[in-house]
Amino acid sequence: MFPDLAEQLRKREQQGLLRRRRILQSPQASHITIDGCGYLAFCSNDYLGLANHPQLIEAACEGTIRYGVGAGASHLINGHSAAHHDLEQALAGFTGFPQALLFSTGYMANIGAVTALVGREDAIFADKLNHASLNDAALLSRARFIRYPHLDLKTLENRLASTKARRKLVISDAVFSMEGDSAPIPELLALCEQYQAVLLLDDAHGFGVLGKQGRGSLFQTDSPSNHSPNLVYMATLGKAAGVFGAFVAAQLDVIETVIQSARSYIYTTATPPLLAHTLLTSLQLIGQDEWRREALQRHIAQLRQGLRSLPWQLLSSETPIQPLLIGSSAEAVRISEQLRERGILVPAIRPPTVPQGTARLRISLSATHRPEDIQRLVESLHELAAS
Repeated sequence: MFPDLAEQLRKREQQGLLRRRRILQSPQASHITIDGCGYLAFCSNDYLGLANHPQLIEAACEGTIRYGVGAGASHLINGHSAAHHDLEQALAGFTGFPQALLFSTGYMANIGAVTALVGREDAIFADKLNHASLNDAALLSRARFIRYPHLDLKTLENRLASTKARRKLVISDAVFSMEGDSAPIPELLALCEQYQAVLLLDDAHGFGVLGKQGRGSLFQTDSPSNHSPNLVYMATLGKAAGVFGAFVAAQLDVIETVIQSARSYIYTTATPPLLAHTLLTSLQLIGQDEWRREALQRHIAQLRQGLRSLPWQLLSSETPIQPLLIGSSAEAVRISEQLRERGILVPAIRPPTVPQGTARLRISLSATHRPEDIQRLVESLHELAAS
């Protein structure tokens, strides 16, 4: 054992940065049971409330009977089932791309796509607040890693114009997971087309929630950009979709290149086909249940109105991610713990997930929250601010 590990952990705890796991004893929902206690939860990415939906449970049972439990092999050996194939076709149609490719997780999808598309002679341009999986993908690719200030398109343009790299790849979250704000997608894509770059967009927190029928961030305008050959789209299936996995969608040559070269796709067992079968039902519910997105918008408006007069800053966000900026890690942890004592779960997000001095409460809303749930959180935060 490395002798300095215990001291390293002790320092992390003193700094309020030690993370601990809690044991969930109920299905994922807005009201859950953890360690034998009931809580009102604002800490899940199950934005549409599908993770425990009876139709998905029924589809999972049906998929188990039809396909068994495990895939048994990687996709390129013998693990690519009819369920995977059907879901990939459905996802391509739903998002308007020629082809889609399933991955086990969004982390693996980002790493697989980025490392398959660029290498040592190339350059990656990344928003400073991108998700860790995009940053790790850039480092693993061995391309030159060039970061630009959050949403600063002028700096991005200057850096695109000055590079002599063989290939240029811009990578960005569509909805930033700790800020709740959105990337200017049309402007990003226009820059990529102007400078012969490709845009890889991570829509983990937009898919299912934003755009017409929940088709994602690309469908927030009347002229979606998914026809562009300069666009690669990634979204996850364990958040708003309520199940598990991720996919990359793009032009045919891009997807075939990822299939042939992405190590996180080639060298891993395929996800259980029963999950792919379940996700076909999830896609149907996402497309037809507009009331879920309407409920989210009402919850967002109610929360933002209720928290306006707090001494802490509620960051600008029109998404279910509503970050309440506290500042110090210790203070964010203290408020989170006091909420937990009141039966409300809101996670404290601390460095290195967010920059130093910007620790926050990350309030995540779900369509299955009720107005009285939002009011309970609002009142509790006002009471804590006054104490």
